[in-house]
Amino acid sequence: MMQMLEAGGLSALTDGIRTADEDNPRGYYEFEAVKKTKADPSWLARASGKVVKMVYMLLYDLPPDRVYRVVFMQRQLEEVIRSQDVMLQHSGKPGGNLDAAQLLRVFQAQLDKCYQWLAAQPNFRVHYVHYNELLREPLPPIRALSDFLGGLNQEAMARVIDPTLYRQRES
Repeated sequence: MMQMLEAGGLSALTDGIRTADEDNPRGYYEFEAVKKTKADPSWLARASGKVVKMVYMLLYDLPPDRVYRVVFMQRQLEEVIRSQDVMLQHSGKPGGNLDAAQLLRVFQAQLDKCYQWLAAQPNFRVHYVHYNELLREPLPPIRALSDFLGGLNQEAMARVIDPTLYRQRES
């Protein structure tokens, strides 16, 4: 998504610390300061007009004195879990103590809570994009995303999509 938004004409706020690897050959588009938003939201001053990648659990840490447009990527949770397992294996890090079914329930509960919270926030405008639908038929979600964000280069966004990078598919 970050690559699509950049190709569409938006600037991404990144720091380049986490570089491309076998799990994400095009890079991660991350900005480390995001992880410390609760303690230090000063990075937001540099983020105006830019796109910033953020995991859903950190949305709660954004200060309420700003207006946010959130593009919320949704994906089959089973695929997310498999992807994380593969990344942990590649990095040599151990996984957690929960099996896939337990992890799925935890993630779903967290997401449900986040969806409810976002719906109650007057300073958040949220546009949901389903990863699997985007790969299956990209143009309708790209058009809707362009409308939400204010006119992006939709053709350039579509060219960024690489189905060969979709490796942890739902069975």
